[in-house]
Amino acid sequence: MKYLEEFQNPELARRLLDEIRATVTRPWALMEVCGGQTHTIIRHGIDQLLPDEVELIHGPGCPVCVTPLEVIDKALEIAARPDVIFCSFGDMLRVPGSDRDLFQVRSQGGDVRVVYSPLDALKIAQQNPHREVVFFGIGFETTAPPNAMTVHQARKLDIPNFSLLVSHVRVPPAIEAIMTSPSCRVQAFLAAGHVCSVMGTGEYPELADRFQVPIVVTGFEPLDILEGIRRTVRQLERGEHTVDNAYPRAVRSEGNPAAQAMLADVFEVTDRAWRGIGTIPASGWRLAERYRDYDAEYRFSVGGITTREPAACRSGEVLQGLIKPHECEAFGTTCTPRSPLGATMVSSEGACAAYYLYRRLGTTPTPQEASPVA
Repeated sequence: MKYLEEFQNPELARRLLDEIRATVTRPWALMEVCGGQTHTIIRHGIDQLLPDEVELIHGPGCPVCVTPLEVIDKALEIAARPDVIFCSFGDMLRVPGSDRDLFQVRSQGGDVRVVYSPLDALKIAQQNPHREVVFFGIGFETTAPPNAMTVHQARKLDIPNFSLLVSHVRVPPAIEAIMTSPSCRVQAFLAAGHVCSVMGTGEYPELADRFQVPIVVTGFEPLDILEGIRRTVRQLERGEHTVDNAYPRAVRSEGNPAAQAMLADVFEVTDRAWRGIGTIPASGWRLAERYRDYDAEYRFSVGGITTREPAACRSGEVLQGLIKPHECEAFGTTCTPRSPLGATMVSSEGACAAYYLYRRLGTTPTPQEASPVA
């Protein structure tokens, strides 16, 4: 994997770190939006290699983590029905609902299947015309286009036994919610490159200008992260607040027009609840009225479910960047990947899972543990 190795070059990492140290003169707090970026940062010890003046705050950029508890419970109720084949990506199966997860539903006889694409679920619906097939459609702007395309195909091919349980969220309204919070300490953002590869950067200049924060579009390899931090710190030190694309190999300012057109056809913007955070206005999508027949929430009448988060779980504070995972009393004790209290400990992009996996328990790593490359 030569191409990826080029973005894990230790000598280039050291030079970027040296430049960051030479630039920074005062404390700054940066939030990386994406959970994939969080895992890169923790895995490679990037946050501990940075100068003390640069603090990285982990944001709510994990789609599994922000899927609200009531949506999980809706999924569990639908999946338990004998006439349903419930399809999902694998990382959703261990996310805890109020009293069980999808693995437990499957062990109790529910037909829960792991698929690798929503089109796999559509094919299952074609093969099982006498059963209802539901795909659990979660995620940010990156996973929304293929889910939208699958619903579009279901209608085009007249496959009436397919539906989508939707929990899609949008990044720009989340940035606005973070910046308007009374407890906000964030002074700049590392924006998620894969989201911008779909949606472009058009929604960010207004946010950067209104809140006076730099927004740097960043990739996911160690050098991507360090270059994003370097550009962000340079803007902060200069008193600038612009949108800067540090991921040009994947992101164009206009994004992907074809994907955006598909989203506009199938979905409409709506208010959306975020797990541990609450409802953020205009922060999600739902199926448009003309596609309502493919909405599993309406088809199975599960709209009235109410829930309460476990009192011991502080994942909401983790998702808002108010605490680090190891500062939660339950972390690594009553909450582990085998017995999670919240989705941040389950998801492959969750901050709690990253801290647990890479043994980030609040201790200072050895030089070998804190390396800018794998």
